[in-house]
Amino acid sequence: DRLAVLREFVQKSPDDPFPRYGLAMELVNRGQLDEACQAFQELVDRKPDYVPAYLMYGNALARAGQSERAKEIYRAGVQVSTKSGDTHATGELLAALAALEGSD
Repeated sequence: DRLAVLREFVQKSPDDPFPRYGLAMELVNRGQLDEACQAFQELVDRKPDYVPAYLMYGNALARAGQSERAKEIYRAGVQVSTKSGDTHATGELLAALAALEGSD
């Protein structure tokens, strides 16, 4: 089972962002949004400079109906991506934020 394998990778390397990101994405793909959001939160808590997490975390929150929290995560991601010089990620995060704000 892919989920079990990903959980095992996370246990073996808790500070490696890649397995935790993979686990969160697998949970999103399965529609397990609460668990996915928890995995993303653990990821940003452990690796706050891991830029890819913010867009996907915000998207999961938005899908779960938590639009205010999603906006917070997008904004945090904009700060992190801007600080790291990742203009592509900054643009994606700003677009996601604008889309969510436009749907309110």
